[in-house]
Amino acid sequence: MCSYKNNYLQLACGVVLSVLQSVSFAADYVDVLDLPAKTSALAINSPLSGMTRAGSRVISVGQRGHILFSDDSGQHWQQAAVPVSADLTAVTFPTATQGWAVGNDGVVLHSSDAGATWTRQLDGRQIGALLVKHYSDLAKAEPNNEQWPLLVAEGQRLVEQGADKPLLDVWFANDKVGYVVGVFNLILRTEDGGQSWTPFQDRTDNPQGFHLNAIASTGDALYIAGEQGLLLKWDESAQRFVAVPTPYQGSFFGVLGKPGEVLVYGLRGNVLRSTDGGQNWTALDTGLHISITAGLVDALGNYRLFTQGGQMLVSQGTGEQMHLVQQPTLTPVAGATQSADGRLVLAGSRGARTLPAESAQKAALEP
Repeated sequence: MCSYKNNYLQLACGVVLSVLQSVSFAADYVDVLDLPAKTSALAINSPLSGMTRAGSRVISVGQRGHILFSDDSGQHWQQAAVPVSADLTAVTFPTATQGWAVGNDGVVLHSSDAGATWTRQLDGRQIGALLVKHYSDLAKAEPNNEQWPLLVAEGQRLVEQGADKPLLDVWFANDKVGYVVGVFNLILRTEDGGQSWTPFQDRTDNPQGFHLNAIASTGDALYIAGEQGLLLKWDESAQRFVAVPTPYQGSFFGVLGKPGEVLVYGLRGNVLRSTDGGQNWTALDTGLHISITAGLVDALGNYRLFTQGGQMLVSQGTGEQMHLVQQPTLTPVAGATQSADGRLVLAGSRGARTLPAESAQKAALEP
């Protein structure tokens, strides 16, 4: 009987202790959207997913809200002050000082000091309510339009599901007008530098709600690349992103180009090129069967594409032909830019690394 009582008391104590631990955990829990990114000497070696230039400064974003910047072409890095610890996916600076970064939980960050400090402009806790209000107003104005109630319902689902919808890319034309894009056709536009955002789900030819993986301008056109062969192009007269048919039905991870030429790239080494605004496409022979995950147009006007395995493909002037350039080390690449002195600065699962300017120049000239 005493043994039974002892066991019972031990069990009761265990239950009480478990409850107290749960209460303590709940009390200690802070949402990543409210938890500032921790400063860490190891941040430069942590996974990074996006990279860009802000004037001569190089900026990269990555896991746990890490944003790093370098003023010496990627040789040394400083960690920025960031108000969230959500994983970040992409970053852009349309000017030398004004920039935006996006990431998981629908977070949108803004910097006005070339990436040294950041403020939160939007997050996933607000996006659903934005959709509900915007499309409810349109439904009242156009009660016979069947599209609006469906989009109101979509916004309500986002509210109920919480702030877990990732934003995958961001692009700004200047310090006022820009877009953020993400999963399940999530897209918003701002015309006041992020002070307010307008849902754009009704402005995309994406009825199946495919993920929007990347948004970029070629100088004469604005494109969105997505999954299952989805490619959208901004139509100024229609004021919407219209579907551009492509011969590949796999996912695209990026788009880049110059006036008169556009390349889209994605799964299994696939790259498509068009010189007529997307009316016709040519599949390039990359010789690779690994996903291409980053790209840039360098200072010489050459295209450079990078894979998740660390390979680099380089064009010569146009994107008509690309050749593989041997790399000293093969580490996954998720983001890339070129520094002011010509170095290639790469972001990936092992942090940031650089290729010397002379190596970048030589690679562009190799046959």
